[in-house]
Amino acid sequence: MKNKLIAYPYIVWMILFIVIPILLVLSYSVTYKSDTGLAFTLQHYKRFFDPLYINVLIHSMNLALISTLICLVLGYPMAMIIAKAPVRHRNMMVLFFVIPMWMNFLLRTYSWMSLLERSGLINKLLKLLQLPTLNIMYTNVAVVLGMVYNFLPFMVLPIYSVLVKIDKSLIEAAQDLGANESEVFLKITLPLSLPGVISGFIMVFMPAITTFVISRLLGGGQFTLIGNLIEQQFLSAGDWNFGSAISILMLILILLSSLVMSKYGKDKEGVGLW
Repeated sequence: MKNKLIAYPYIVWMILFIVIPILLVLSYSVTYKSDTGLAFTLQHYKRFFDPLYINVLIHSMNLALISTLICLVLGYPMAMIIAKAPVRHRNMMVLFFVIPMWMNFLLRTYSWMSLLERSGLINKLLKLLQLPTLNIMYTNVAVVLGMVYNFLPFMVLPIYSVLVKIDKSLIEAAQDLGANESEVFLKITLPLSLPGVISGFIMVFMPAITTFVISRLLGGGQFTLIGNLIEQQFLSAGDWNFGSAISILMLILILLSSLVMSKYGKDKEGVGLW
């Protein structure tokens, strides 16, 4: 009974701030104002499948996938370095990744603007070295850089949490059987760390595909991503019905992706290739 009482505040919180908002968005997405009041329609969903909006979705998915893969390439080695570090140093190394997340998301993105702009710190340094300056502000490259910087910790921490729990006796046994470092990594460490990789992939890809602040500030409005499209419908166009429909479609896409990736992670959990 005591456990149930403790759970009630969380249940109320979920109902007020998760269930009710989702139901409101869903209701907006399937209704429209008619002469007799609200009427049911799926026209807002059909409208999204216009080639214009599909191209926006594809472009958003491409940038999110590129950013996620870069985070994986950068994050996996760093997670391994932290996991192999002495215990007394691990918390400090993890803290280095967490501290930037304490800063406001907008401030972190604005800092990249000051770095990447034509008169920014990077170009000043290049001029000082008499090297050609870069002009990547308001491009896809700038958006990807912003995504990687902001979401990299979400890749490192899940992988680290899995790597640090791998039974060291498995690695020692593989080495005793004559496996070199590459074979140990490919046949023991990598398969056992797949749940962390999948969790990190989900935690980076999902916010990357729906972000609008990074693309607006670093992209300069040169192109529209799916997050910008949703924001425009609510704040600029005033079309809450279409904005809600896009939001529900993205919610379904994210849930389906999470289910597939989670199922794959459970199937592979604890499985080696030795």
